Amino acid sequence: MLWSLLKILVLVAIVALLALGAGYLMDTQGGVQITIAGTEYTLGPLQSVLALIVLVCLVWLFFKLLTLLIATLKFLNGDETAMSRYFDRGRERRGYQALADSVMALASGEGSLAMAKANKAEKLLQKPELTNLLVAQAAELNGDTKRAAETYKKLVTNNATRFVGVRGIMKQKLADGDEETARKLAEKALELKPKHGETQDVLLTLQTKAQDWAGARSTLTAKLKSGALPRDVYKRRDAVLALSEAKELLDEEGTIDQQERAIEANRLSPDLIPAAAMAARAHIAKGKPRNATKILKKAWEVRPHPDLAHAFAEIEPDETPANRVRRFSALSRLHPNDPETRLVMAELNIVAEDFPEARRALGDLVEMEDADARVFTLMAAIERGEGASDAVVQGWLAKALTAPRGPQWVCDNCHDIQSEWAPICANCGSFDTLTWTAPTKQEVATATGAQMLPLILGALEDKSDEVEDTPEEISDEATILDGEVQPSDTPEAEPRPAT
Repeated sequence: MLWSLLKILVLVAIVALLALGAGYLMDTQGGVQITIAGTEYTLGPLQSVLALIVLVCLVWLFFKLLTLLIATLKFLNGDETAMSRYFDRGRERRGYQALADSVMALASGEGSLAMAKANKAEKLLQKPELTNLLVAQAAELNGDTKRAAETYKKLVTNNATRFVGVRGIMKQKLADGDEETARKLAEKALELKPKHGETQDVLLTLQTKAQDWAGARSTLTAKLKSGALPRDVYKRRDAVLALSEAKELLDEEGTIDQQERAIEANRLSPDLIPAAAMAARAHIAKGKPRNATKILKKAWEVRPHPDLAHAFAEIEPDETPANRVRRFSALSRLHPNDPETRLVMAELNIVAEDFPEARRALGDLVEMEDADARVFTLMAAIERGEGASDAVVQGWLAKALTAPRGPQWVCDNCHDIQSEWAPICANCGSFDTLTWTAPTKQEVATATGAQMLPLILGALEDKSDEVEDTPEEISDEATILDGEVQPSDTPEAEPRPAT
């Protein structure tokens, strides 16, 4: 209502100004004198203005007729679209202007204006491959998801815009939390454009979340072929995916396939610790201990790790503690001064009841500022084995309870601490971000004995037939060591694999 009133007032003002101007010109003296072929024509001020307006209109009409004549001649000469281009030229100009205004409105975050201009461009241009995308994006910006979905479906029906339509619907499904449908749409989008980097990343993320390891490996190969991924990174991530396949098959008790996947994962990335441990166990299951030893030594040479030590112990599960110390000496020579090597050798010597050698293996680890709970727990076991008083043993155990846990599997993305390696962070869902390192924020050691000293708890001989302690002695030792270490005079549980 107000807009209509405003337009009427503007019209009245324009008419009033024209009337005022005409009256002023009529009262003005003088004019324009024109001589044509010896004949003079005198025009008054008002007549001169009107004549000028008529002349401008005639010039404009002349050029319009000239362009129409040229278009007609082109049409007669075989250009079938010359006439239609002539008549559509003004409409296209307005349409493209509306299109440009819609793009600017989208960039400015003005959803309503962008939608209005997009609708105008759609009517004027009649080119849905240009305007449908703008309409869909403007509808999303304006909160009209239904209109956006309908427009994306229109884009899917056109071969030229099918990829854009599929990608738009995929993003809507992701926003709605429908990851299963989004994954299928991402697969279709990647079929249409195999080298599209964003689609590759989205699909890889969705496939790893859905544990579609075979599909993820295919997508990873597509990234390599498109040049979006360096070859060394590709090998590492392909190994992680192969290892993930192996872990899944292991959970399903697919022994043969699991063994092959684990061996393949280790071949792709020999320095991947979980892959080396699983490949070694696969060779052990096949009765090939030499292959397992070779794999573990190669991985230990890259970086000593408890998981590798556990797998190395499983190669000869029935050997005596003394023989195990001798066999592990070949492994320890690769990195004799590494803290992990010294901890492992100290554990094994405690099992073999060679407590002086265990103390020598630990060396100055107990004096280091970053000494972790395992160091103090092993010292408690050594002191106990050498006959130290309960107060000394309890002192070391007290330090173990307040010491940091040491290196753990930590996510590089969210810094969350994981109890075991996994291809995907359980906290943030990122892929291949778990690293064996000391957490930035150290936690107090609350691990059980099996977590801190797995070789001792999983490898001691069952001496229940040799030594039989009284209930009071067993209770006293359990209280002192809090389940962390079982000395030689304590009945040992049945050996179990390291966790």
